[in-house]
Amino acid sequence: MISDIKTDAQVRMTKSVDGLRHELTLLRTGRASTALVDHLKVNYYGSDVPLTQVATVAVADARSLTITPWEKAMVAPVEKAILASNLGMTPNTSGQVIRINLPPLTEERRKELSKHVHHEGENAKVAIRNVRRDALHALKELLKEKHISEDDGRRAEDDIQKLTDRFVKEVDDTVKAKEHELMAV
Repeated sequence: MISDIKTDAQVRMTKSVDGLRHELTLLRTGRASTALVDHLKVNYYGSDVPLTQVATVAVADARSLTITPWEKAMVAPVEKAILASNLGMTPNTSGQVIRINLPPLTEERRKELSKHVHHEGENAKVAIRNVRRDALHALKELLKEKHISEDDGRRAEDDIQKLTDRFVKEVDDTVKAKEHELMAV
């Protein structure tokens, strides 16, 4: 019973950290990354499909991406999807290749993105603490119903706190790494 609670807490905390990492990959840091366009949906003959299913996305150099649709007819829908997204970038088309140039980030924009990274980190920490609260509540229920001893309950509480501390440190490290990446010129 206790091990189930710990395992569930660990799985949910891992999902919180993974969610944070996914959110942070969507942030533009001034360096080109295919993750910037991974979430885009393109209208492909009446249905919305991920961009990676209709085109090849590659990093041309440090500040530009190239998108090569597999069908010539898909160039316009891909451009439209990029313009409709909240990337704030304009695609340049030459034949069948679409280029996205990433302008360098201004100092003001870097600070704004840094605040956003901290906000996302705090949200992840809140999610981890909520998981801890749920796990501790489940332990108290087991203790109240006399399914576990007080010693086992205390040991389990300590283990859950250590787990929480580990994942909060992981969130802090992730946020710090992303912030360092943002501030690098």
